[in-house]
Amino acid sequence: MSTPKPRVLLVLGGLALTAGAQGQAPEGPHLGIPASPSDIAAWNMTVYPDGQGLPPGRGKAADGKTIYEHHCGSCHGPKGAGGSAEELAGGTTENLKGPHPDKTIGAYWPYATTVFDFVRRSMPLDAPGSLTTDQIYAVTAYLLHINGLIEENAEIGPQNLAKVQMPNREGFEWVDIKR
Repeated sequence: MSTPKPRVLLVLGGLALTAGAQGQAPEGPHLGIPASPSDIAAWNMTVYPDGQGLPPGRGKAADGKTIYEHHCGSCHGPKGAGGSAEELAGGTTENLKGPHPDKTIGAYWPYATTVFDFVRRSMPLDAPGSLTTDQIYAVTAYLLHINGLIEENAEIGPQNLAKVQMPNREGFEWVDIKR
């Protein structure tokens, strides 16, 4: 009669241990609450560079200035500069070439629709999603205005926001992805 090799015993012992542990994984930490389909639908909003996905609404920079001062200025500073958060205005595309690129809206962002989308999803920081669609269009218009991209009395909405020519539109190398 032959004796089992130590390697075979080790493998069989390991299998026996793991067989007994099946189905005994600890439950999760139970953080938060599960997202319902309506919760997910409320955040399932995509705005494309060409304006597809923009909701109905409109806003002017003059109206956006008041909203900006109330909801945004304490972090981003007056006229988009000088606050504790990222500067939003005042840069040029020439400042993108150095070791510390200037990522203001007018210098860095390639599409005006991205400004709308970011404000809608993420701002104000202490209450994202609290602005109405018209307020978001107005703040977007104000941000574009303080970057010298539109006139103060220009009204923006889904029909013309994507037409705003951003200075850095051609500054990115894009990957061709089929939708």
